[in-house]
Amino acid sequence: MSVIAIIGSVAVALAALLHVYIFVLESVRWMQPSTWRIFNVRDEDQAETLRPMAYNQGFYNLFLAIGAGAGLWLFFDGSLPSAARALILFTTACMAAAAIVLTTTGRGYLRPALVQGTLPLIGFALFLFV
Repeated sequence: MSVIAIIGSVAVALAALLHVYIFVLESVRWMQPSTWRIFNVRDEDQAETLRPMAYNQGFYNLFLAIGAGAGLWLFFDGSLPSAARALILFTTACMAAAAIVLTTTGRGYLRPALVQGTLPLIGFALFLFV
């Protein structure tokens, strides 16, 4: 296995774990004040208003993480290399695109977008050469 494949796999795995963490925050721990601080939610009323959207968005993040994980599983299994690469490229592209969209919502979202999008972008770029 090449160094590019190993580094790319680590980046994709970390991106998947980050998206699972975001799922936990948005869909499981949303009503906790520690989560509100992460998302700049002012109070319980605002959190309650945003709760359905956050819950739904959290599952989007989980599904992307599952897709990336499944792609890595297939990649290391070796039986379906084209499917593995396609799944990894698709899910990391979606993660990176979501981060780009996040930057369009205001200057305050640049840092979260960089956190959310850097690892998948690295994984995507490296898997282009695997």
